[in-house]
Amino acid sequence: MKHFIATILCLFAFVATAEAQHSSNNNPDSIVGTYLTDRGGSKSKVRVTKNADGTYNAQVYWVENPYDKNGNKRKDVKNPDKSLRNVDIDQVVIVKGLKYEADKKRWGGAKIYDPTKGLRVNATAEFESADKLKLRGTILGVGVTIYWTRIKE
Repeated sequence: MKHFIATILCLFAFVATAEAQHSSNNNPDSIVGTYLTDRGGSKSKVRVTKNADGTYNAQVYWVENPYDKNGNKRKDVKNPDKSLRNVDIDQVVIVKGLKYEADKKRWGGAKIYDPTKGLRVNATAEFESADKLKLRGTILGVGVTIYWTRIKE
């Protein structure tokens, strides 16, 4: 009987997680919010906002270590757009114009920018759970998946 109850509880937990994932991916605006990222031990916070045209942008607003070894604010020096190389590292727009794809229940149609490498790659995003956003960047068929965790501030 104990095993039966444990199995039922696990099933309910699975269904609740799947439902949270499902409902987040059904609502285009559920992506709006703030997220903590940790890429290779380098933490940053990103804010996703909705544009007037219904697309979404993501901008860094905090990085764990914003200063270089000389105490100067780090800049986006690897940006392929030379006019953006003077932007502070904690103000970089990393996604611009992300669109909700209702048929796929995810966001796509934009590029994600990696300031550590100076690369822009095709991006898709979908919720794995209510507070865990899975982003996939792909270039020439090769992809990298990263996760952003929703935070409340």
